[in-house]
Amino acid sequence: MEKIIVRKSEPLKGHVKIDGAKNSALPIIAASLLGTEDIILEDVPNLADVKVILQVLNELGAETEYLDENTVRINSANLNSYQTPYALMSKMRASFLVMGPLLARLGRTETHMPGGCAIGSRPIDLHLKGFMALGALIVENTSVIGAKAEKGLIGDIIYLDFPSVGATQNIMMAATHAKGETIIENAAKEPEIVDLANFLNKMGADVKGAGTSSIRIKGVNKLRGCTHQIIPDRIEAATFMVAAAITKGDVTIDNIITSHIRPVIAKLKEIGCTITEFENEDKVRVVGPDRPRGTRIKTLPYPGFPTDVQAQFMALMTICEGISKVEETVFENRFMHVAELQKMGALIVTEGKEARIAGVPKLKGANVKATDLRAGAALVLAGLIADGVTSVGDIYHIDRGYNNIVGKLRGLGANIDRITD
Repeated sequence: MEKIIVRKSEPLKGHVKIDGAKNSALPIIAASLLGTEDIILEDVPNLADVKVILQVLNELGAETEYLDENTVRINSANLNSYQTPYALMSKMRASFLVMGPLLARLGRTETHMPGGCAIGSRPIDLHLKGFMALGALIVENTSVIGAKAEKGLIGDIIYLDFPSVGATQNIMMAATHAKGETIIENAAKEPEIVDLANFLNKMGADVKGAGTSSIRIKGVNKLRGCTHQIIPDRIEAATFMVAAAITKGDVTIDNIITSHIRPVIAKLKEIGCTITEFENEDKVRVVGPDRPRGTRIKTLPYPGFPTDVQAQFMALMTICEGISKVEETVFENRFMHVAELQKMGALIVTEGKEARIAGVPKLKGANVKATDLRAGAALVLAGLIADGVTSVGDIYHIDRGYNNIVGKLRGLGANIDRITD
């Protein structure tokens, strides 16, 4: 069993480069099933989740290969299966995103309930309602979900009850081959939605309005190959910004689009950080304060404060002066890291969707477990300022979303190791 061992560290200093966005790479890889020519994807993050979805594509008959560490070639010309294997689907929720492309390309798909982090219900009913609106017949039982559109999909107006990122992406991909026009109302606005739309358009799709609440897709008969560069990972960027803040550090983060993380920048300034943005350069400098001030965050769909940064920011709040508050509105089970932070001396009380954090002068090292991906990152950050040694277990969660987080933090001066126990 592997663990991350963190010891109290000096303030982090230096430069760190952000990888391509996991939450953009996964749907774009799934969308590659729509093409019949070579697709070259650049800045693909070297993550466990990426390897899983590439395996899914291989099982469906597509060819995938790494041209270098972060460049992948995909060819789906010989796509020959609509059934995705349970062993892979159970590992990762995003693997469900192959359903839209398969339905569009083959007129049929059969899959299993997806896995991933246990941070809430995250129902897939919005995906299925979207497919039904496009004319698909849904067949499901306790573990297998199927969809058929033997005569093809037909464009329609689809209103999402909630601006689900996954549902927006899946419906967008399915609609690329639907007859006529599809309109997705109350669509998700995340940068990853825009990146997917740009990729689809490079392949010959007709997608307009991505990044707004109304997306229009006109169906086309065929999609071609293309080369596409994945956008930088705003969640990884935010994690390293919080790392600078929590350690009183001075860190410059390269390969970042600051417009994608405005709420995080605003809150870091509010607690006392000095943030320097560089005009016409994709980097930002974060200098942490001697003692951060307490604040309040409320997670919301984009462009609000991202739920994927809530745990990391709560780790920072544990040492903020005064009382801080967190309101989690996106997922109902995303406070599992609270119990782990409490083991380190954090003073946190939760009630329903809210958490109150009383800042303490210091944390203490403890044996903790990553309960999910972002919780794992939060515990690593807390370990950087905790007296003694912090041992973080179940780090396979962290590997799902961070490439070489130990090496990157060590490059900034962190006292951190990865060991096999």
